[in-house]
Amino acid sequence: MAQVLLSLGSNLDREHYIAAGLDALAELFGELALSSVYESESVGFKGSPFYNMVVAIHTDLSVAELSRNLKQIEDANGRQRNGPRFCSRTLDIDILTYDDQVGEIDGVLLPRDEVDKNAFVLWPLAELLPNQCHPVRHLTYAALWSAYDQDQKLWPVDFSWHDQQISYAKAKD
Repeated sequence: MAQVLLSLGSNLDREHYIAAGLDALAELFGELALSSVYESESVGFKGSPFYNMVVAIHTDLSVAELSRNLKQIEDANGRQRNGPRFCSRTLDIDILTYDDQVGEIDGVLLPRDEVDKNAFVLWPLAELLPNQCHPVRHLTYAALWSAYDQDQKLWPVDFSWHDQQISYAKAKD
């Protein structure tokens, strides 16, 4: 089974759609490994702040089958595909990595280019899998996060899913 890292994001009814995305992923793939949920300013356009997180799954689906399933989850949650690339959205689920595969596979570029460019992807990755290496850069996500120097604002938020606190606005005392 392949380990796949996914990025989830929403800036419309954020709590509802992140939870709905997690529900759908759990139904399809079973156990999920979850980062904290982070709130971030919109990147690439002026819009409401996003909630973002990273989810690790294991699957036997091909990249094409996985991509189709993720688009179906997005569509079932009101995702509009007729707007500009950078716009508000109910639910966005992106494949970040699929094992250590590199290149365009089934129309999906792996690893996703934004992995080490956007704090809302890299910080959750560094939290969830600090010692795992980026398949191209061959540096750990913790090392990439430590060297990150972009000016993108984000912060962890309180977030519960299925009555379990998965994220805290600040470190527990």
